[in-house]
Amino acid sequence: MSRRGILSGILGLLALDAPPLLAQETAASEAPPGSMDMAGLYGAYDMTREASGTSWQPDSTPMEGIQQMRGPWMAMLHGFIDGTYDEQGGPRGATQSFSSSMLMLMARRELGDGAFGLRLMISSDPLMGASGYPLLFQTGETADGRVPLIDRQHPHNLLMEAAATYSRELSAASSVFLYAGPAGEPALGPTTFMHRLSGMDDPEAPLTHHWLDSTHVSYGVVTAGYVLGQLKLDASAFNGREPDQHRYDVEVRALDSYSARLTWNAGTDLSMQLSSGHLKSPEQIEPAVDVRRTTASVTYNAHAFGEWWQTTLAWGRNSPSQGSGSSGWLLESALKLTAAQTVFGRAEHVAKDELLLPGAPLYGQSFMVNALSLGYIYDFLQLGSASFGVGGLASTYDFPAALNSIYGYRPASFMVFVRVRL
Repeated sequence: MSRRGILSGILGLLALDAPPLLAQETAASEAPPGSMDMAGLYGAYDMTREASGTSWQPDSTPMEGIQQMRGPWMAMLHGFIDGTYDEQGGPRGATQSFSSSMLMLMARRELGDGAFGLRLMISSDPLMGASGYPLLFQTGETADGRVPLIDRQHPHNLLMEAAATYSRELSAASSVFLYAGPAGEPALGPTTFMHRLSGMDDPEAPLTHHWLDSTHVSYGVVTAGYVLGQLKLDASAFNGREPDQHRYDVEVRALDSYSARLTWNAGTDLSMQLSSGHLKSPEQIEPAVDVRRTTASVTYNAHAFGEWWQTTLAWGRNSPSQGSGSSGWLLESALKLTAAQTVFGRAEHVAKDELLLPGAPLYGQSFMVNALSLGYIYDFLQLGSASFGVGGLASTYDFPAALNSIYGYRPASFMVFVRVRL
């Protein structure tokens, strides 16, 4: 079935009495930012400001995807699939080929002085297996419900988001909104890494994921917010437990956690956020431990070189109810040199205290890990709204000498990948 047929079918379910599908499709690579003229879900501004969940990004961020209209509904389909060969170096490294993906649908329609919206996101990541893919110094979650994943990145669940939104304009510059669903992202942290333009070309998940945006798949979320011009305040009640190893399940639990976030889009090229939240029992294998998470981030779009250049600086701190707190820093940037060439990089500085299992000599100690990755992707073919690319990246690490016997001396890793993106 063609992409027009897919969207037409979806929209037909939403509005059976709507007139025939309008011939309105736009790919981001063919249009400048804002040209899609699709209003935001949460206020009277262009949708280019909106990113994952209820988070904001700079207004000038290019919007990728396929847009179509049918009667009162506007919809957009966006997604990617990567096929990756991953070789992590040193004694703790491993080699694996895997595929990661994401497909997201957003739909919106006017309702008097307000707007109703739907958001759906799915992933084929569970096909790679419960243990995910090799990634040195990565920690978080589990593959069997008993042993924590170490030096591996967990896969995302099949269902990543299923939420409805409603916003009501109070004036030309202000609105209130509600976002709720069995799967979604609470108001905590910056835009999730796979949706940040500064990081979405990088097939590696950040080592700071569990300090910044690991709540982006929460099974049970209700968020209320207020928009006033360039400011947004939103607050959430949500299920703080991270998904378990059963990646096809929807594990809705009590809304036992909460968060709040203040975002300021200071001009069209700059977005800043400050957020904090209380996570009730986030880790399955440490159910008695709660976490207070605080994050801050700045994202900037520059137009001095190439087609666009976006950079994000983010900080996060986890303060558990048992044990010591730890912080993580992330600096990532992507520069689209031409319509076909993009370079990207990421630097991280994070304290890791989960690198060893109980019984190991250094178990429980915290180690400051620095990671640097640089990469490049070449989009060699454009077929309609789908771009086909091939790329690669290399990563290196710096860490305390006490870990040399475990990780080796300055191990290096690399990935090569092919990608299809809408």
